[in-house]
Amino acid sequence: MPSSACPSAKENAVAVATASKEVRRLDRVIIRFAGDSGDGMQLTGDRFTSETASFGNDLSTLPNFPAEIRAPAGTLPGVSSFQLHFADHDILTPGDAPNVLVAMNPAALKVNIADVPRGAEVIVNTDEFTQRAMQKVGYAESPLEDGSLDGYRVHPVPLTTLTVEALKEFGLSRKEAERSKNMFALGLLSWMYHRPTGGTESFLRAKFAKKPDIAAANIAAFRAGWNFGETTEDFAVSYEVAPAAAAFPAGTYRNISGNLALSYGLVAASRQADLPLYLGSYPITPATDILHELSKHKNFGVRTFQAEDEIAGIGAALGAAFGGSLAVTTTSGPGVALKSETIGLAVSLELPLLVVDIQRGGPSTGLPTKTEQADLLQAMYGRNGEAPVPVVAPKTPADCFDAALEAARIALTYRTPVFLLSDGYLANGSEPWRIPGAEELPDLRTPFATGPNHTLADGTEVFWPYKRDPQTLARPWAIPGTPGLEHRIGGIEKQDGTGNISYDPANHDLMVRTRQAKVDNIDVPDAEVDDPSGEAELLVLGWGSTYGPITAAVRRLRHAGLPVAQVHLRHLNPLPGNLGEVVKRYPDVVVPEMNLGQLAMIVRAKYLVDARSHTQVNGMPFKAEQLATVLKEALDG
Repeated sequence: MPSSACPSAKENAVAVATASKEVRRLDRVIIRFAGDSGDGMQLTGDRFTSETASFGNDLSTLPNFPAEIRAPAGTLPGVSSFQLHFADHDILTPGDAPNVLVAMNPAALKVNIADVPRGAEVIVNTDEFTQRAMQKVGYAESPLEDGSLDGYRVHPVPLTTLTVEALKEFGLSRKEAERSKNMFALGLLSWMYHRPTGGTESFLRAKFAKKPDIAAANIAAFRAGWNFGETTEDFAVSYEVAPAAAAFPAGTYRNISGNLALSYGLVAASRQADLPLYLGSYPITPATDILHELSKHKNFGVRTFQAEDEIAGIGAALGAAFGGSLAVTTTSGPGVALKSETIGLAVSLELPLLVVDIQRGGPSTGLPTKTEQADLLQAMYGRNGEAPVPVVAPKTPADCFDAALEAARIALTYRTPVFLLSDGYLANGSEPWRIPGAEELPDLRTPFATGPNHTLADGTEVFWPYKRDPQTLARPWAIPGTPGLEHRIGGIEKQDGTGNISYDPANHDLMVRTRQAKVDNIDVPDAEVDDPSGEAELLVLGWGSTYGPITAAVRRLRHAGLPVAQVHLRHLNPLPGNLGEVVKRYPDVVVPEMNLGQLAMIVRAKYLVDARSHTQVNGMPFKAEQLATVLKEALDG
């Protein structure tokens, strides 16, 4: 194919449509790539996202894939999808419904078509619509011919055939050539939406650096898809979505997923604390990416230990905390259940430990690749005895960076384990992130105990491991091996001050109440109330990843002239000091959650307000329009 037909990698420029084709300008677009779990939909979506981020659009993504490593080909459970919402303005969610669906096979079409509004564009790979493939998913007749798609703008494209034809010169088998059809689709969509192309070509060269022929074939398929859009009559219109210049403060940005942002936040916290970072972890979806990422950063003093099980992972991490490291263990809900005894031990020992829970659908194994935020009560109360633990929750993928720093601040300042509650939606989703300067990061340095801290009645100077800071109630952090600081360690109740084993009832009562007071008195900022009109009677209270859908829904109502107030919580234990006054100020309080009402139950119990739940536990995030409807009904009621 002529090289002049496609922008070169060096130019890294937006492709400009020829004068013979119409170019329409849009303010936002939602695209969903869908296909078999082996069709490379996640890679395709990731590459389109990366180019969109480099172009300067605001964006939000929603990867959605099966739990099986490789579900049966062509089946409904095996469908994998990637949705991307990008715009020329500030956006908050991956979008409710796609404007464009790319369906690589009948299963992908059947699973996703119900989400596509009438009038939207549907690009289908006609090569895969064989009789056998359609019967496998329950199509008695071809949906491309029976009129069921008449309400959509359907583009039938033989993606497989066109890809194989474009790669003839590479001498690949048909099966090998077919694997590049996702790059053909990516090239076509890149032409449709004027995406930069150089980054993807550079990525492919780097990814297949040891297989230059495969790299060249994928690039050829990518360019062939771009050329197809340029030359075919079926695609008479391309679209432009301008950069979202006004949406971003000045700075250097990159696209980032929640797990990557969280990993970077942990590394930054260890540097700001001047402590080595230690991760004791056992692989579990959707937290494993953090283990993978942190293992790459030994140059920053990061040590990662992939343990034989969840219990060993947190045990090693707690040992590292005792030894003076910023200690972390990562997991999901099932792993938290196994770690609960050691979390209680960390409460008793009063050592800093970050427990990162990337929540997923449950109970038990549940829905490993789907999202949920149903571990709040487990994080709050899921241990024997009175074992209070602070809980922090990020609200967006990029916010995972700041939440990691905040969790580290609390753990180090107050000598306590801290829960960091992210979820699968944040972990795998992505958005632009402004890279902060080092001067913007908090100083997390914490002094170790260096000598005696108590004088006995006879004048002898001794070290008391449980003599507390009068403001934070934190006990001293004494590194083992420091002369004169020898002290007892273990899970049996300690005597206040001395740390000796104690079965005294009064002492146990004191220690339990002191540990609770330490958590209750953690310095957290007041809840920020977003109520621009000052006349709202409805307050929407949320936490964690519901921030995007809730905020988008609130914006819609305000745009319609309806006053609504919003509060979103980062700190769930302790709750902000002013939250009780805030929730009592509004006649109606609605709490949307991806569980069966866990925060609502806490708020009702603590503040005696009639907080109403709106819940969803289908493994998917809320849709903004759905929430807007619920909130309007609450206003009307």
